[in-house]
Amino acid sequence: MTDAGAQRRLAAVLAEVHGRSRSGAGAGWSRVRAASGLALQAGVAAGIAWFIAHTLFGRPAPFFAPIAAVITLASSVGQRARRTVELVVGVAIGIGIGDTIILLIGSGPWQIGLVVVLAILIAAAVGGGTPLVVQSASSAVLVATLTSSTGLPWTRFFDALVGGAVGLTVMTLLLPLNPLSVVRRAADPALEAMADGLLAVARGLQAGDADAVREALAQLRSAEGDFAAFAQAAKAARENVAFAPARWRVRGALSRYVDGAPELTYALRNVRVLTRRVITAVDDKETMPACLSASITLLGDAVGLLRQEWARGAEPEATRERALRAAAEAGRAYDEGVGFSGSVVVAQIRTTVTDLLRATGIEHGQAPRLVRRAVGRHGRNRARRKPGASRPRES
Repeated sequence: MTDAGAQRRLAAVLAEVHGRSRSGAGAGWSRVRAASGLALQAGVAAGIAWFIAHTLFGRPAPFFAPIAAVITLASSVGQRARRTVELVVGVAIGIGIGDTIILLIGSGPWQIGLVVVLAILIAAAVGGGTPLVVQSASSAVLVATLTSSTGLPWTRFFDALVGGAVGLTVMTLLLPLNPLSVVRRAADPALEAMADGLLAVARGLQAGDADAVREALAQLRSAEGDFAAFAQAAKAARENVAFAPARWRVRGALSRYVDGAPELTYALRNVRVLTRRVITAVDDKETMPACLSASITLLGDAVGLLRQEWARGAEPEATRERALRAAAEAGRAYDEGVGFSGSVVVAQIRTTVTDLLRATGIEHGQAPRLVRRAVGRHGRNRARRKPGASRPRES
């Protein structure tokens, strides 16, 4: 018996290790796939930059050209176009200053310090942000420490401009990344986290388990980073598709993500408020109608449907229908009777449904009207209640 038990435990451990190795390998492969587009862009840009500077312009060793091209591409992922331009200008400023200082006064410790001071001051003088200042200083240090004083003073400055221009051209014209794929990869974990969190809240409320709801709240709070990444990817995608004609055909599908990202961020905040109030209600032993947990479940289903419909490029009609059902189910709580916390939960469900409808493209003014109409059916039922019937508690 003991040997059999040990064998079962060993088998369980081996299965767990096997599962982790498979999941780890899968995650690694996903990261490789996600980086493959950037890797191809950088490789092509580096080769073209070297070819242009060396073969067409006769530079004997234009190593700053491919460096600038790769830095431009790597730093532009998820960044605004302004930051990309700042990066290119920063490289050029740093290299130009470094070349000039080496040509005039030679190299050494104090020359390196002077190069950094001047690079930062000039970058600040032209109104550059952090990327420009940092890149100016680092490029100047590279020139002052790794290169000699031979050659014309602006040759490496020219190399940097060639590399930056090639990087921007590859990014926007030759091999533009598909902005729809980029923003979808950012949106999926955010929507999945919200949907899972709502379903966990509903289960905790139904079971009266405050600790389970607290775990769901922690999960929803940790999703803040996913939603920030989604919002940033949406902004970058809008700019990428504007500057890349080859990607203009995805503007329709992309606009769903771009326009919906802010509304979903509002929805996440309202869901967290809802969850905190559920915790209070459970801790206070307040009676909560079963329709509230059903409503939160429907709301989680609606977020999951939105993820699926956006991925297919379909009109999110099923999402809207499920969200309005969640609002109607929440409205039943008024008929069944709710306390203070219950009424707050109903209000937050209504607000979250409004945000979700707006994320699907419903006009801002129409979304709350649709929610009031869905909830209002139960208000009319309450008005038709027979004389002498008990009234639900108001808050």
